[in-house]
Amino acid sequence: MALILTGVALVLVCVVAAAPGVTANPSGKVLAFVALFLLPATAGFFGVTQHYEHSKDTSFCLSCHVMEPYGRSLYRDDKNFIPAAHFQNARIPRDQACYTCHTNYTIFGTVHDKLRGLKHAYKYYIATPANPIKLYEPFNNRECLHCHAGARSFEEGPVHSAMMDDIKGNKLSCVSSGCHDQIHDVAHLSNAKMWSAPR
Repeated sequence: MALILTGVALVLVCVVAAAPGVTANPSGKVLAFVALFLLPATAGFFGVTQHYEHSKDTSFCLSCHVMEPYGRSLYRDDKNFIPAAHFQNARIPRDQACYTCHTNYTIFGTVHDKLRGLKHAYKYYIATPANPIKLYEPFNNRECLHCHAGARSFEEGPVHSAMMDDIKGNKLSCVSSGCHDQIHDVAHLSNAKMWSAPR
């Protein structure tokens, strides 16, 4: 849609530029307004919306070189490896795996998160990205609870139910030591057994 609108706007701009006298009458002024302002703004809106939605895709996240090992970690053949277990068992949509567990990250979070996203873009294109990547703040249980809260297996499980208030209050992290502490661990991927997704 954005490309079509951009194409139409370019054609109309060429018409106005080739025959500027056309803008002398009221209908020509409307044509110039549509060509120079309305169509470009509409195309820009659709383009931003399309890219915003595309930035939720796993393929978008993994298109950044420094994120590639995190994408590989989704294929680690280990049922205790949380990202891999969720990805491989389709507990999260595979095409939006990163976004599902990191919903507050950069463009999707607060204004502060969006500014951090601009910092990432700067580091990726101009400076050097951090390696290894570290989260800015501890992982919030909210990211787990937006799927697991209300699930019978989670709510009634003896281990979780014994500490449910602390989990829901974010006083005890889901990824703390002794709980679900096997996260991406990209440093140890080279020797790990990997899962081959069925075609």
